[in-house]
Amino acid sequence: MERNQIIGFILIFATLLAWTMFNKPSEEELNKKSKPAKEIVQSAKENTTDDTSKVQVSKVTTDSSAIKNQTATYGPFASASVGEGKEVVLENELIKITFNTRGGYITSALLKNHYKTVVQEGGKETKELINMLNNPKNRFEYIISLNNGKKISTANLYFKDSISGNQLVLRAIADNDSWIEQKYTLKADDYSLDYTVDMHNMEDFIDPSQKNIELKWLNHLAKYEKGEQFEQNYSTAYFKQAEKSRDYCSCVSDDTKTLNDGNLQWVAHTNQFFNTSLIATSGAFGQGVLQTQMTDYKTSDVTKIIQTQLQIPVGTGKFDMAMYIGPNEYTRLTTFNNKLEEIIPFGSSIFGTINRWVIRPFFDFLSAFISNKGIVILVLIFLIKMLLYPLMYKMLHSQAKMGALKPELTQLKEKYKDDMQKQQMETMKVYREYGVSPFGGCLPMILQMPIWYALFRFFPASITFRQESFLWASDL
Repeated sequence: MERNQIIGFILIFATLLAWTMFNKPSEEELNKKSKPAKEIVQSAKENTTDDTSKVQVSKVTTDSSAIKNQTATYGPFASASVGEGKEVVLENELIKITFNTRGGYITSALLKNHYKTVVQEGGKETKELINMLNNPKNRFEYIISLNNGKKISTANLYFKDSISGNQLVLRAIADNDSWIEQKYTLKADDYSLDYTVDMHNMEDFIDPSQKNIELKWLNHLAKYEKGEQFEQNYSTAYFKQAEKSRDYCSCVSDDTKTLNDGNLQWVAHTNQFFNTSLIATSGAFGQGVLQTQMTDYKTSDVTKIIQTQLQIPVGTGKFDMAMYIGPNEYTRLTTFNNKLEEIIPFGSSIFGTINRWVIRPFFDFLSAFISNKGIVILVLIFLIKMLLYPLMYKMLHSQAKMGALKPELTQLKEKYKDDMQKQQMETMKVYREYGVSPFGGCLPMILQMPIWYALFRFFPASITFRQESFLWASDL
């Protein structure tokens, strides 16, 4: 290596060392951030209420006068339009899901192994369990067209509940032994539910021209990360249509996607590291509209607002779906076998391919032997540098040759400055004589760039590094 290159590397190293020492936190800050794990878990439990205590006896009114007043609006669902809602719970080792019998939708999904950092007054930091879908402004409702010309929303109906094991059945009872049923089955040791909508015996009440019912899903994405702007730029709505690649709404501005072709396999509302997905399992969703709305992350308590409208091809029968409410863990998402794992923003084209099939499994392999993620990163980068060393050597070797030939090439330019064609011919003759390629210095670098850019996308997208500490960094 030339003397200037050596000096350059020394200066770069000295600059990084000085920056690291200057930004190193004080002993007091290190002690504040090194709260024992038991204390963190205990704090999280203290800040979490037990929703089970809220479960009450289901009440649907039988007051004939109240029901009569609702008949004009709700038709056969008049009796289901009055009553008193309650909360019911399904849970396993990973998640605790709370439902409201008024509307029959999820009002809370508490993740038992994932935390968010909350900064209290005075700058003190505490940990709280992440609670998804718990914003009171959220909506998850079906719009049903009746044959009397009226439209009703399931959000205004009271569902009778029945729990058996980890299966919850919610029914909004109509006339003549008819009902709308929503059935949720929480899987063991997973964040997913089997979900079925059943329009039982509704042929006499639903508009026969309506083969679909409309789902309106409004979701206010909560904040879970310290880097609020970064989290907002990684939060959006993803979707996938059959025979097409997954697509998404803009991450950095308001956006609307109108999907007139339908044939939707799934829709996902995603934060940087968590998502709520609705997946069709007995066919496909019909037409849809997805809208994302930015918020002022400095003043708002939500990072983004997402609204989805879907045509559900249930007709007067059943339609099977699945729900996933949890972390963006690659291996869990791949179990759906429908490319849902591509909501993790590893990149598209060659960059995403490198991350999914090379860097991610290589990192997981190293993690099986090294527990500290910071050390795994250092080892990973070192091994990649070693694998790329032949290309780097070739590049430096070519640059050295070009440097050695520079005086001779300068003489040729001066000698044939009035004859550009002769100048180029003589230059190429020198290149051939010494076995030098003018592209030898840049081509190896171009070949390396996809790997380094893939790594640039891998680290902020992978939940593996979330809240993992290294040295004085509390969250990689």
